[in-house]
Amino acid sequence: MARIKSQKEIKEEPIEKQLWKAADKLRKNIDAAEYKHIVLGLMFLKYISDSFEEMYTKLQAGEGEYAGADPEDKDEYKGENIFFVPQQARWSYLLTSARQPDIGILVDEAMDIIEKENPMLKGVLPKVYARQNLDPASLGGLIDLMGNIALGDARSRSRDVLGHVFEYFLGEFALAEGKQGGQFYTPRSIVELLVEMLEPYKGRVLDPCCGSGGMFVQSERFITEHQGRVKDISIYGQESNQTTWRLAKINLAIRGIDSSQVKWNSEGSFLNDAHKDLKADYVIANPPFNDSDWSGEQLRGDGRWKYGIPPAGNANFAWLQHFIFHLAPNGKAGVVLAKGALTSKSSGEGDIRKSMIADGNLIDCIVNLPAKLFLNTQIPAALWFLNRARNNGHPRKNEILFIDARNLGHLINRRTRELSAEDIDTIAKTYHVWRTGEGEYVDSKGFCASVSLERVQELDYVLTPGRYVGLAEEEDDFDFAERFAALKAEFEAQLEEEAALNKAILENLARVKI
Repeated sequence: MARIKSQKEIKEEPIEKQLWKAADKLRKNIDAAEYKHIVLGLMFLKYISDSFEEMYTKLQAGEGEYAGADPEDKDEYKGENIFFVPQQARWSYLLTSARQPDIGILVDEAMDIIEKENPMLKGVLPKVYARQNLDPASLGGLIDLMGNIALGDARSRSRDVLGHVFEYFLGEFALAEGKQGGQFYTPRSIVELLVEMLEPYKGRVLDPCCGSGGMFVQSERFITEHQGRVKDISIYGQESNQTTWRLAKINLAIRGIDSSQVKWNSEGSFLNDAHKDLKADYVIANPPFNDSDWSGEQLRGDGRWKYGIPPAGNANFAWLQHFIFHLAPNGKAGVVLAKGALTSKSSGEGDIRKSMIADGNLIDCIVNLPAKLFLNTQIPAALWFLNRARNNGHPRKNEILFIDARNLGHLINRRTRELSAEDIDTIAKTYHVWRTGEGEYVDSKGFCASVSLERVQELDYVLTPGRYVGLAEEEDDFDFAERFAALKAEFEAQLEEEAALNKAILENLARVKI
């Protein structure tokens, strides 16, 4: 018999999960792709209103440094890096009208007003609230719901809680959208692993395909958790999808991160590089896998292709060389790429990889990732860690570290896997001990191996970790029941997917008129 959850257990459910369940119930007939802009836009409105109204109260009280201040003076807010929110756009005003039939019009007007008062937000905020498919009662329910976020008046707490909830919602919307969701969201565990390995404490951080800004948010969190100063880093980004760029701007604004150098243009980073002269201390990126539509034919003679001209039909090595071009002399990069880039020899890719190793000595570490980590593709992936400072005192400058992490991670549903905090720690610590020489690095059969460049040359510059780390020692602990259950679950998921596909085909055929 199913156990009924106690009232205490229900209350102890994290606020972000409670809010997600409630918000998802209000979605009704709206697709997740559209609904995310409705919910996340309201969340941002709530954040800037909380920050504004707290400052407004201080100015109104007029005590200490605020003596004689005018709470309606925009410059008072600008000096504190707070967005100015006019009366009609304040959360308290909208909350009193939440149950009115014209609430959608009022919210759209609020977004317009805020953009006019704050040029940094021009063209960023969603104006989707008066649409016919959004029931005013559901919108009012969402506004009431958002009132439960960020209990207490402290601005810092408001930002922390709202930022956390915003990030959680981004991940849930990405899961709900499936393949399309992966276009704007890199799974959090992969971002955490990249940042933990790169350790971007200080300097310029670049992501030329930044999606909704997760790499930047995680970099800021990493610095905060390690008692560093967030102001010691500056971020530079570029995104070709305008709606995704808007999400990035909102995501960063909630965190209080300066996004003035996060640019949008429809041409993308190859054709229209927004940061042509930038030399970054860190590049962190998850570019589109095996992109065939990157305008390669137009860029055959581009100065970025120092290690060879990338094939017009695949952007993997164009991205790698674009990242290298933007690295400062001591710069480092952490990049997600399709696993095929480790072995491919077609269209000159093998020669580019060879040149990056033999001539540039750029590759520090390769991490083979588990399957099912990504929402938008089943293509196997690996992490590349590039380091332009390998010839400047690097204790392992004539070696490459290979890590095979395919057996790590755990399933969070039938189709999606994630790395645990322990998995991330294991991989990152292995890399740091190897790279710094602080501590004793030891090869571990089946998991990691430090390999000389001569050995990599012998294997014709193939970079698949499995070729170098070997097989783990077999232990006689095979659990038939556990393995059978896993295979059964996978088979059932495939059947469900096939049934859904067949249903869609039949529905489409039914629409065909002969």
